[in-house]
Amino acid sequence: MIITEKAPAKINLALDTPMRYIDGLPRWNMVMNSIDLADYVTIETHQHQHRIKVYTDSSFLPNDQRNLAYQAAHILKNRFHIDEGVTIKIQKRIPVAAGLGGGSSDAAAVLRALNQGWNLGLSLKELAQLSLSIDSDVPYCVYSQTAHVTGHGEQVEVLRPFPHYWAVVAKPKISVSTPTILRQINYEKLQHLDVDSLVDCIQNGRWQESFAYMGNVLEPVTMREYPEIRQLKQRMEKLGADVVQMSGTGPTVFALCHNESRARRLHNSLCGFCREVYLAMLL
Repeated sequence: MIITEKAPAKINLALDTPMRYIDGLPRWNMVMNSIDLADYVTIETHQHQHRIKVYTDSSFLPNDQRNLAYQAAHILKNRFHIDEGVTIKIQKRIPVAAGLGGGSSDAAAVLRALNQGWNLGLSLKELAQLSLSIDSDVPYCVYSQTAHVTGHGEQVEVLRPFPHYWAVVAKPKISVSTPTILRQINYEKLQHLDVDSLVDCIQNGRWQESFAYMGNVLEPVTMREYPEIRQLKQRMEKLGADVVQMSGTGPTVFALCHNESRARRLHNSLCGFCREVYLAMLL
């Protein structure tokens, strides 16, 4: 049996963290959306082989148990006592270590594919609950729809779909360590967002008004370490967009444009400034 799943990148329309849990991990309050920049994950099951094998076309990714896609297959095999082996092939299109959830989306794609292939009959909610032990972004990526995400990342409330705005996504030539950034959060200095108002705007279709409530409270934390992210954001703002902000813990910055020609001009203007620039649409 062979199944191929699309694994779309995610962006954070809003990212806030009100507090840190006693386990040291942040409590999240986010609005997330997926874009049509995506990896493609193909899984093949084998009745006479019991191992999990991962192959990717990226030299930056591990092919063993450190890979989140491997962990996703391992969780389902163990939980449901599946004897079959699995071969996972990942065609990477999402930049690695970019704040776009590529590894988490690959893991979510494996969960969806094996749920189908092994006839497990799990709902998306059940898959999301199983996936939290892999990474905090995986529960959202199981859905890959406009959603309000809270808690450790396991509480996913699907929202009204955001319109198909254009997204210009730019990753500077740096990699950001998420654990390092999270350790540097000073909760007394964070400028918190009004995420509830953003959710209300989205649910009621007030799209233009929603831009005023978007943001990422981790921007100052990451930009303090990597000032080139601030420079990239400023450049994108000058080129004109409805909103420009960092995704996740960075370093990727995205701009949303309702106008296609403006998005294409922004994309073309950035190509000479930043090596990894993508033109995509919100899903």
